Amino acid sequence: MTPVRLNNSIPGVGVGQTRSTQRKPVGGILRQGQDGFAGTLRTEVAKQTEVRMSAHAAKRLADRNVELSANDRARLEAAVDRIQSKGADKSLVLMDDLALLVSARNRVVITALDAASAKEGVFTNIDSAVII
Repeated sequence: MTPVRLNNSIPGVGVGQTRSTQRKPVGGILRQGQDGFAGTLRTEVAKQTEVRMSAHAAKRLADRNVELSANDRARLEAAVDRIQSKGADKSLVLMDDLALLVSARNRVVITALDAASAKEGVFTNIDSAVII
């Protein structure tokens, strides 16, 4: 009978083998993960600040051949920021020849009317109005 040696390691098993296979270049992974996370965070924050058009509002604008410029969008975003700062939600935003019904809480334009479409001039279920 041959004696058993306890200090021999079996390939694929043991503390030394497991530790060496589990080590990874942590610095590179963390740097990539942080950059990816920071980029994703910036994108998500930007999405929360921009004002979106509902499908209904986009259709109304397209039907009337109205396109908002980058300057118009910036003015609208500033108006929604002011509405939110006052604690209002459903607001009528009068911008040039447009009337936009906006949900400030969701930062969404619900519907849009041009001057010709707003014949009656009566808007209900709003809690504020902004002229920009």
